[in-house]
Amino acid sequence: MFQNNFSTYTVSETLPFLIGSFTEGLGNYINNFFNLTFSTHVYDKEALPWFYDWTILYWAWWISWSPYVGLFIAKISKGRTIREFIVAVLVIPSLFNFIWMTVFGNSAIWFDMNIGKGALSAVAGNPDALMFQFLEYFPFSTVASFITILIVIIFFVTSADSGIFVMNSIATKNAAKSPKWQTVLWGTLLAVLALLLLNAGGLKALQSMTLITALPFSIIMLLFIVSLLKALSIDQSYYERNFSKATVPWSGRLWKERLKLIVATKDRKSIDLFINTTVKEAFLELQAEFAENGITANINQIKSSKIEIEIKYDVINNFIYGVETSAKNVSNFLVDEENLPEVVKNGAFYPRAYFGDTRESYDIQYFTKNELISDVLKHYDRFLDIVSEERNEMFISTDSHDKTN
Repeated sequence: MFQNNFSTYTVSETLPFLIGSFTEGLGNYINNFFNLTFSTHVYDKEALPWFYDWTILYWAWWISWSPYVGLFIAKISKGRTIREFIVAVLVIPSLFNFIWMTVFGNSAIWFDMNIGKGALSAVAGNPDALMFQFLEYFPFSTVASFITILIVIIFFVTSADSGIFVMNSIATKNAAKSPKWQTVLWGTLLAVLALLLLNAGGLKALQSMTLITALPFSIIMLLFIVSLLKALSIDQSYYERNFSKATVPWSGRLWKERLKLIVATKDRKSIDLFINTTVKEAFLELQAEFAENGITANINQIKSSKIEIEIKYDVINNFIYGVETSAKNVSNFLVDEENLPEVVKNGAFYPRAYFGDTRESYDIQYFTKNELISDVLKHYDRFLDIVSEERNEMFISTDSHDKTN
């Protein structure tokens, strides 16, 4: 019956309703954002039950999820900028939620007003039955119901998986790998706990546990905000730190040779040769001199186009200065420019210096062996200067060592 009714209402009739409701709903939310955020219905006693069962419950729901979801997202977001994190974690999910609520919520309202004549409103108190009755208004409702169940299963499985991932990480002190038996143990405990709560009091028991968990953690979240502001301040200071004034600047003694290097493009072979001669010789001399001063420095020849010098530590992060061959595109305008005869290809390679942290790398193709040694020492001087300050401990302590072994 429902499928036959659906065929009499074309997409062209329902689409304007959905677009209009999405626009109006989003506009109302933006216009009333602060009112909706701070409204507690304290003067509207009739709205209090709804406020407790929906607003407060969902606040508690998301707060109770925040410990392990926050850790999980933080681990998979390493290397991302704050802007990318906000867009991926806040903006896109919020926009998706608006679209989801519009498509399903307002579609249900439209069907209830125009086809069901109140049939969906009659079961509004039973959301489980409401969902499947709503799907009956569409063609292939059986297939849609199976897809819905599959989505729910995927939601629970992925949620449990992220929870197990974080608990493993905490239990193994952030080790790169955790024992398989431990993964099975956490998964079993989560499943048993959920079944016990459902058996003891059903959904109400799960909701009560959510509220109990969220209450103390809401206070911890306030401390997290303070810690975040402090970490951002330290992070800015860390990345703005320049070389110490005691380091020697470049001289202009070899300016003619550098001019020839500037106006020419390099192929991969010449850069690899630079790495395996000039860079490697500089690292070998540094290694020998470090050894003379009681410091063990390792040279890691990862491949012909990548080499690094590393000083390992037990507590703080290792000092790393590496060089690798990198590619870059050259503008066609430069290739066609007659006043730059050495530029003949729209692709070039250069030796890129990288470090043990996420600081921006740079081109070192104009360095001589001694200048490269000087550059490494500048970074080592900066490294020792930073690790000597107590306030930088969160950036210099290492979590790469598995203390469980």
